[in-house]
Amino acid sequence: MSHHHHVAHKGRAGSVVPRTGLAVLALGLCLPALGQQAPQGDAKDKGKITELDSVQVIGSRARDRTAAEAVAPVDVISAEQLQNAGVVEVGQALQMLEPSFNFSRTFVSDGTDILRPATLRGLGPDQVLVLVNGKRRHQQALVNVQQTVGRGSAGTDINAIPISAIERIEVLRDGAAAQYGSDAISGVINIVLKKQTGQTNVSLESGQTYKGDGLMRQGSVNTGFKLGRDGYLDLTLEYRKRDATNRAGLDTLRVDPPRVTQRLGDADAKDAYFWLNGGLPVAGGELYWFGGVSKRDGSSYGFFRPAGDNRTVPALYPDGFLPNIVTTVKDASLAVGFRHPLGDWDMDVSVNRGRNHFGFHEADSVNVSWWYEPAPDGGIYAQSPTEADTGKLKLTETTFNLDLRGPVDWGVGANPLDLATGVEWRKDEYAITPGDPVTYTYGRTNDRGIPIFGQTGEIAQPGMQGFPGFSPTEAVNDGRHNWAFYLDAESQLTDRLLLGAAARYEKYSDFGSTTTGKFSARFDATDSFAVRGTLATGFRAPGVQQMFYSQRSTNLDPSGVLVDTLTARQDSPVTRAFGIQPLKQETSRSGTLGIVYKPMGDFTLTADVYRIDIDDRIIFSSNIVPETVGTDGLACAPGNANCPIRAILDPLGVGQVLFFTNAIDTRTEGADVVAQKGYAFDGGSNLDLTALLSYNRTEVTGRKSQSAILPPEKLFDDTQVTLVEQGQPRVHHILQGVYRTGAWDFTLRGNYFGPVSGQGFTPGIKQTWGGKWLADVALGYRFSDAAKLTVGADNVFDTYPDKWDPDTGAPFPQLGFTYGWETMPFGMNGGFYYARLDFRF
Repeated sequence: MSHHHHVAHKGRAGSVVPRTGLAVLALGLCLPALGQQAPQGDAKDKGKITELDSVQVIGSRARDRTAAEAVAPVDVISAEQLQNAGVVEVGQALQMLEPSFNFSRTFVSDGTDILRPATLRGLGPDQVLVLVNGKRRHQQALVNVQQTVGRGSAGTDINAIPISAIERIEVLRDGAAAQYGSDAISGVINIVLKKQTGQTNVSLESGQTYKGDGLMRQGSVNTGFKLGRDGYLDLTLEYRKRDATNRAGLDTLRVDPPRVTQRLGDADAKDAYFWLNGGLPVAGGELYWFGGVSKRDGSSYGFFRPAGDNRTVPALYPDGFLPNIVTTVKDASLAVGFRHPLGDWDMDVSVNRGRNHFGFHEADSVNVSWWYEPAPDGGIYAQSPTEADTGKLKLTETTFNLDLRGPVDWGVGANPLDLATGVEWRKDEYAITPGDPVTYTYGRTNDRGIPIFGQTGEIAQPGMQGFPGFSPTEAVNDGRHNWAFYLDAESQLTDRLLLGAAARYEKYSDFGSTTTGKFSARFDATDSFAVRGTLATGFRAPGVQQMFYSQRSTNLDPSGVLVDTLTARQDSPVTRAFGIQPLKQETSRSGTLGIVYKPMGDFTLTADVYRIDIDDRIIFSSNIVPETVGTDGLACAPGNANCPIRAILDPLGVGQVLFFTNAIDTRTEGADVVAQKGYAFDGGSNLDLTALLSYNRTEVTGRKSQSAILPPEKLFDDTQVTLVEQGQPRVHHILQGVYRTGAWDFTLRGNYFGPVSGQGFTPGIKQTWGGKWLADVALGYRFSDAAKLTVGADNVFDTYPDKWDPDTGAPFPQLGFTYGWETMPFGMNGGFYYARLDFRF
């Protein structure tokens, strides 16, 4: 029996890799399905645990609508499958098991080094909605402002939930804003928590890379208790420590003799989690609650400052220095609700509150302007802290839901109409807390009228090097609220025809209202063959992070020089000076069409194609830099009358500016094919095979600008178009097999990540990093029903990305950036081996 139930995989069928056809044939003969066994692999439980296509899933509010009956593609991934992926984070596991999910790695990207962007179907991190137990999950406070996948977005921190607390993950690969509200443009991920009782599961795991770094140690405990006769309380504790990796090459430009000056790889991290999930029968219904807290400490690094740079103080750092960005992410959530039958109907009322705090601390750094500031008694102060707190981002979301569902005998079709309706009220709040004054000020007085010169004779830069702190100018504590009403209906018009429709009205306190709709249908032509499809409109409200975020930082300008950079808040004096209007919602139109073929109980084939058109997509602008030549072809005049960009930026003392704006339209098309085959052999052994073939293509169909100063091609230049269109793999295939015999099980998995391209650091010169196959293997031995040992290797053949071309990529390969920077689907750590012990009592 197949265990990874990609029962409704949405579309990206057409393989782009010439080898794929042969690979699929090979898979059909010898590969393993994404394996899910019983939680600690109890043979007695396997039948129950692996029947995931009979689990009621998202995508429908009708009672008992299972994945096998879905009108839209829904994938169901079990706890055992997540655990057997050989990785310890939810995001990593989904990337290895879900072909339309991308979890790109990054480095030298501030907080994005710790909170990696999670995406579906090649869209943005904020265009996928994440639910926990069917309730909206709050987003992260961090905004991705560096040149990475998801640039300008703030998605959901999917790694704030420990794998050991998860019963299954459901992935709806379909536009669902009419059903679930804002953000559900690319799809919905629903994380269902465990609620087992009567046993305790313990997992211990350790591993490291082939290079000998990145040592990872993890331990988790999941236990459950009965509350009374029918109540339950499930508790999970998890702790993980991961050492940093470094794949930087020699720096041959900035130091002599050459040496490694950068830290390029995974950040050092320590993660701790406590989660709970409970329910108790009360007054004929059920009182339920779930949520958790997590704390994660990370340590990553910025861009090296060489000894002769004006941003360096030789007395402190005679050999130059590498700023250390220390981050602390605190996340907490709690949902409380009550379900109760009302005759033939069900009522569910709940309140869900979540918060995400992201704190920054800069170490191994300096405020050069403090050091070189003229002292009152002559000379310079020659003093500056080398570490300080640089500020904090805070996001809080509170959601109230009242949902009703039940049958309506409307006299049409084979069964009553399944109707659901409800209201939602949500409040989103966002705050930026300033850092210590030394992290953002120019000298101790912050008076730019006082000339302060660094070691090279140029004006000294303000703030701490690496990640300058948030100042009181950027400080904010604001928010918005919205309410929504929805109707969702499904009808089995005949034994073979299922139709569905949904509509949702949503009103926001800041930008107005929106109405979305969805139509879906499934026709079972025979007992083994069905056709399904959906048409939907959707929307995404601007995130409060995008509404209220601003920052002053140090970044590379288009010529590769480190300059002060202003991220201007939307609807601020700066954006208004450019003529940029306040943010409004994105809107989408999407459709899917697919087939389901199940000629026998142990074989399933699904194929779905889709298209998503998004208008007024919110982007983070290109780096807007002052003119070197005026609009009249002459040098900039005094007062910059012929240089309007410089006239705006010079009084601010910054070298470039960026901001959020509705500036592009995109079209995403794709297809998914899923094939599953199970074999049972004499003696009780079995083999599960799965092939997941995924393709998509995003195209920027239009660029537009509200500014008379900035034409569309300057507001969102070709480097950013390349990041949107080719920064994520257009092709991702997964071939996997699991063979079980007696106490042994063997897993073999291949992941193909298609080519990616980027030119964010080499404007006008696009480099493509070729597609790569990564192979994973694992061998498990079960000592008893209660204990199992697994040893394995991810990326067993030690595959790395292509190297950055030393000529077209210059100067970055010469600085140590061997494998690239802005887009890395599978990172550059190479092979990783591990051992895990699972036991229960």
